[in-house]
Amino acid sequence: MMSSGDGTAGGLPGRSPVESGPYPLHGSASEPATDVIGYRGPTACAAAGITYRQLDYWARTGLVEPSVRPAYGSGTQRLYSFRDVVVLKIVKRFLDTGVALQNIRAAVQHLRDRGLRDLERMTLMSDGATVYECSSPDEVVDLLQGGQGIFGIAVGVVWRDVEVALSQLHGERVDTGETLVGHNPADELARRRRDKAV
Repeated sequence: MMSSGDGTAGGLPGRSPVESGPYPLHGSASEPATDVIGYRGPTACAAAGITYRQLDYWARTGLVEPSVRPAYGSGTQRLYSFRDVVVLKIVKRFLDTGVALQNIRAAVQHLRDRGLRDLERMTLMSDGATVYECSSPDEVVDLLQGGQGIFGIAVGVVWRDVEVALSQLHGERVDTGETLVGHNPADELARRRRDKAV
């Protein structure tokens, strides 16, 4: 994926959008929200390294909305999925490196459209003006040799960082509302993989 300054996504410069190149915008359908564990705002903030003010602003502006349960008026609390927390941490890293918000929005939309397995293997590269998706080490090397990549985010590493952080924090069962102390989301991911393999 390439996100340019106009907030659109497309292929590499000089290539037609439909031409198969090393950075195509993959069109796999997103997986349904089957999360049984949700994380309240303060927990999501702690795991992603952001402030509650950032979380609230990003939810209100639609940058990263909670996929488990949005807030409906006063007294209700948002619940974020594990995947949402990973995206929050990625947004934070992009902002810290100076990527324009419109490019971050395009990257977030692309991440929402990807399957869980795609996210684990993905590396996002940016030169500050454009965000690129790389799904293999060769694509990262090609991008660096072309002078376009300045920094990268290995989504799998962010994924594991969030797993570790959330394993020490509270989660909430969506179906019962039960608070889970020190819930390990890796167990949930492993269960999903086993269920799909059967």
